[in-house]
Amino acid sequence: MATTIDFSEMQAFIAVVTEGSFTAAAERLETDKAQVSRIVRRMEEKLGARLLNRSTRHLSVTEVGRDYFERASSILTAAEAAEASVAQQAQEPKGRLKVTAGAEFGTTQVDGWIAAFLRKWPKVAVEAEYTNRLVDIIHEGIDVAIRIGPLQDSELSARRLGELTYGLYASPEYLQNAASIRTIDDLKHHDLIMHAPRGRPAWTLVNGEKTAKVSREPRCVLNNTMAARNLALSGLGIVQLPKYMAEHHVGDGSLVGVLPGWARVPVPVHAVFASTRFMDPKVRGFVDLCRDRFGRDLESLR
Repeated sequence: MATTIDFSEMQAFIAVVTEGSFTAAAERLETDKAQVSRIVRRMEEKLGARLLNRSTRHLSVTEVGRDYFERASSILTAAEAAEASVAQQAQEPKGRLKVTAGAEFGTTQVDGWIAAFLRKWPKVAVEAEYTNRLVDIIHEGIDVAIRIGPLQDSELSARRLGELTYGLYASPEYLQNAASIRTIDDLKHHDLIMHAPRGRPAWTLVNGEKTAKVSREPRCVLNNTMAARNLALSGLGIVQLPKYMAEHHVGDGSLVGVLPGWARVPVPVHAVFASTRFMDPKVRGFVDLCRDRFGRDLESLR
């Protein structure tokens, strides 16, 4: 039969090593010296190895005892963290949750996630800031940031929600009066509407293993995707949009997909927060809801 050492025995041994004596360990554990000594002796009998060298004036840890101390400490730390995690998950989210997201994605998607979260947890209040600046969530007291694109290296924790996929679109009116478009090279004969918040506007498009760079001077450049969509709806050219923003218009016929299969590479979306250790229930609850809603609301458009 395998030897079994319970947590209380581990705790007693760890206390002896940490405190340096049976007397101090007994005070820490609120028991008596003899009881602690009996526990350690019983552990040594179970393990078949000496953990401590004892004398009337000195106590030292054997090599085996030091190895056991390190392993037992790790086990107890993991057990305590597991208990704390379960206890926190069992708590009902409450209090004020501070959220930030990009202006466009916030108003088109995160709004719905916040509404669902507030309906689910009536004891939570939400304060949201939609901005395209990079918010310092630690110094500005933000609980969760929804971020689109590759994450910068940092000590923050993140959970991947999914990814945004893209396509090329134009209105039927524009396509009716423009040159035919069958290949990627045909784009050089068309009016392009580009979203380019910084730098020179250009598209790098992929289709399976194929890659093409479209650097034609656009008809219009904007720093807002929703504005670019609106110009495409007005018949002014071809636009590249995230599918969640375009598919409604494809459904009602106001936009048409162009060059199916060609688009920029998908862009990851993450929920970023301070730490996964001892997460506040409202933070954990909101991140879990975002991941679930992203899957249902957006990945169906891939």
